Amino acid sequence: MHVTAPPDDEQLFINIDASRLFAVMRVVSEGGPRQDYIHWDKLRHLTPPGDITQEEWWLATKMSRSLTDLPLLDSSGRPFRYWTPSSAQRLLHFVDQHCGGEIAMPEVVTTDDQARHHYLVSSLMEEAIRSSQLEGATTSRRVAKELLRSGRTPRDRSELMILNNYRALEFMRDGMSDTLTPDLVMTLQRILTEGTLDDPSAAGRLQTPDEERVIVLDATDGSLIHTPPPADQLPGRIQAMCDFANGQDNGAEGFIHPVVRGILLHFWLAYDHPFVDGNGRTARALFYWYMRTQKYWLIEYLSISRVIRHASAKYGRAFLLTETDGGDTTYFLLHQLKVVKQAVDELHVYLNRKAKEVRTVEKLIKDSDGLNHRQLALLSDAIRHPNNVYTYQFHAASHRVSHETARADLMQLQERGLLKRRKAGRRHTYSPVADLPKALAAT
Repeated sequence: MHVTAPPDDEQLFINIDASRLFAVMRVVSEGGPRQDYIHWDKLRHLTPPGDITQEEWWLATKMSRSLTDLPLLDSSGRPFRYWTPSSAQRLLHFVDQHCGGEIAMPEVVTTDDQARHHYLVSSLMEEAIRSSQLEGATTSRRVAKELLRSGRTPRDRSELMILNNYRALEFMRDGMSDTLTPDLVMTLQRILTEGTLDDPSAAGRLQTPDEERVIVLDATDGSLIHTPPPADQLPGRIQAMCDFANGQDNGAEGFIHPVVRGILLHFWLAYDHPFVDGNGRTARALFYWYMRTQKYWLIEYLSISRVIRHASAKYGRAFLLTETDGGDTTYFLLHQLKVVKQAVDELHVYLNRKAKEVRTVEKLIKDSDGLNHRQLALLSDAIRHPNNVYTYQFHAASHRVSHETARADLMQLQERGLLKRRKAGRRHTYSPVADLPKALAAT
């Protein structure tokens, strides 16, 4: 992955005389606003408006941006900056409308606490799997789902990464306060990496000045993408990040939209890259944590890592565009806002499909008595995934019921000829009978 760094806009400004600058600005203004936040790497291949050069076009573009300094500094002490152009404001409005407050959601999610918890568990599983796959886990989604559903012991490092990620997201949701501290960041990373590192002592601690600093290489050609700040700066930088997360901006100007702050928190941890491993997973978990503290409750039902993984090169490129253009984090901000919007759109499609599936199951068993919502949800899942297995442990966790209630649910479905049971070691597992829809219609 390669991004061409822009020419020095300050030097361009020094080299241009006032009359020429005025003419350039007029030409660019008359050309109308661009719909995208363009970087030099793309602009240099386009035809500039009027009779201006590419360098003059770039200077005018840069001068039109109203960037605000952030308390995040690069390795040389220069501040990163950001802006919210109209394209970002439209996306922020979308997130405000769809992810927080009283928002309209399919009835299958909003009318039942146990249903909401079931979908939350499914989303946490999806994010744990996709986030781990982004960082090199090779376990397939099907096997990973079976791992998390069954509660069995992970067989290899990839499976352990996924289980750790799921546990970390649970900790993010239930174990972290609304105030971020360095200790909480360390705990989050320790949960994510425990048992997966060559050096077990690296779990839950920052890199130290006496060890080789982790760098970021391009996965395709091995070229250097990012050299993070020196390790001796990390304690202060992590504290500054926590201050930023807690609203103590240390001189940042004006109001920062909560969604912008959450995305910049993601960028901050990824830029500092303070750990031997687990930096990307920790960064994304911190984004979820912050959005939850700001009452954007729908975010918990999204998997941003699934969207990122489908276009992972764009994710890496967003970091590179920021670093090569003087620390302008607007590139990363816009990328992540688009990711959230896509995840919201996909969630609505998924939930509408689930609502139809539940109605289909309800229709199939309309003449049957005694099946509860938990059993309906399991049967709906089993119709779509006939190879899935179910355990008392996972059913209890999915619906926040006791082990005894989960056992009764599954045994009743077995007695009705809808599930079949087998013993795997000391554990009982259940799977759908062949042609479950036909079996349902016969009950």
